[in-house]
Amino acid sequence: MTVTEVSVAGVMAELAALEDPRAREVNERHGDDHGVNLGQLRALAKRLKTQQELARELWRTGDTAARLLALLICRPKAFERAELDAMLRQARTPKVHDWLVNYVVKKNPHAEDLRVAWTADPDPVVASAGWALTTERVAKKPEGLDLPGLLDVVEAEMKNAPDRLQWAMNHCLAQIGIEHAEHRARAIDIGERLRVLEDHPTPPNCTSPFAPIWINEMVRRQQGSQQPS
Repeated sequence: MTVTEVSVAGVMAELAALEDPRAREVNERHGDDHGVNLGQLRALAKRLKTQQELARELWRTGDTAARLLALLICRPKAFERAELDAMLRQARTPKVHDWLVNYVVKKNPHAEDLRVAWTADPDPVVASAGWALTTERVAKKPEGLDLPGLLDVVEAEMKNAPDRLQWAMNHCLAQIGIEHAEHRARAIDIGERLRVLEDHPTPPNCTSPFAPIWINEMVRRQQGSQQPS
């Protein structure tokens, strides 16, 4: 038995010991089939530190908690493009999908190539990852992006898009409106006409994901923070 196999078995036993039926019940309502408290998962990752091969072995188990842990202890820049593409298509649950995109792909040198490929993918869940990466570029590196073209696609396709793709497109719409004043009026107009996520339940003290409300609230906060004290 290899050291990695011993490690994987030990880690899987630790994850099993952390399983909480109440946490699983809450997570399953969001499509995530694991019962490990994320704070405890992060504490375990901090103790394990970065271990790329262990991360790969944990991913191969197919277990959701193990995959989340793998994404916390891996080296994001160490993955090849084809490996990340395969991992995204294997990521069955929303949390694994989100962590893979946000914690790993965004830090990988193939991120831009994958963004372009995934956005055009016929699988709406894969396409949602492309839109998430596009939203990141809208906020941090918009040079070279066709923002009017993105708004055209959102206007034409968001209303009838499957849930996860719709959510990602809506986030991109809001980000364009928040970050780019020259496109703000059009972004708000698209949101008001399509009414996507208008009735989404929003907890107290949280901003609605309905794009016109989201855009106006974030712009208000930005302008407030720029006022002289």
